[in-house]
Amino acid sequence: MRESLPASTAAGVVLASGAGTRVGAKLNKVYLPLAGRRVVSWSLDAFAAAAGIGVLVLVVRPQDAELAAEVVARHPGPVELVHGGDTRQASELNALRHLAPRVADGRIDAVLLHDAARPLVTAKLIEDVLARTREHGGAVPGLAADDVVAVSGDALSARVPGAIRVQTPQGFRAEPLVAAYEQAEREGFLGTDTSSCMERFSALPVRWVPGGAENLKITYPHDLVVAERVLTGSG
Repeated sequence: MRESLPASTAAGVVLASGAGTRVGAKLNKVYLPLAGRRVVSWSLDAFAAAAGIGVLVLVVRPQDAELAAEVVARHPGPVELVHGGDTRQASELNALRHLAPRVADGRIDAVLLHDAARPLVTAKLIEDVLARTREHGGAVPGLAADDVVAVSGDALSARVPGAIRVQTPQGFRAEPLVAAYEQAEREGFLGTDTSSCMERFSALPVRWVPGGAENLKITYPHDLVVAERVLTGSG
């Protein structure tokens, strides 16, 4: 009798291992309070609500272990904890190595990597990125950057056509993603984000998914104020 293959699911990886010093707090910014809970909790909730996400990983700094444990204890579903590295790419690689056995045997077919400092991501955007990832191999959300112009010396020229401001989550088929990150590690390549690493070490086509204007990144104190207004409907 032929053995049936395991059902595949997607993994969501929420990156919470940065420091975020520009927000002006001693605490890692993803654990700051936001509309009654911690910043990172909003991203975890969005992934838990998104159809097709069967595995959820939170990448944390060792020094944030107690805060991470508090967040996970309050989350309604299972969350797997992984320690981050010295760089964003190293943190992503640690998460991918954690998932690698399930990628190898087909249990995980796609991985979406998301910055925990973007707490307003929606389940709908996650689902859109996942659908495009499975269709084409890779997908990133973004907004049209109509205000981007070209620079030549100290002179400005025409606006750059087709430019977008890239957001997260960024999704890719799992097996090529793991392979690309392992190759990048061997060659000492450090990319600016997930898609830059994939562009260098993978032939997967990457498609653009319309992002959301509300999917902002918490960088400065004012961003917390804006996010709070969006979440509470007071702005």
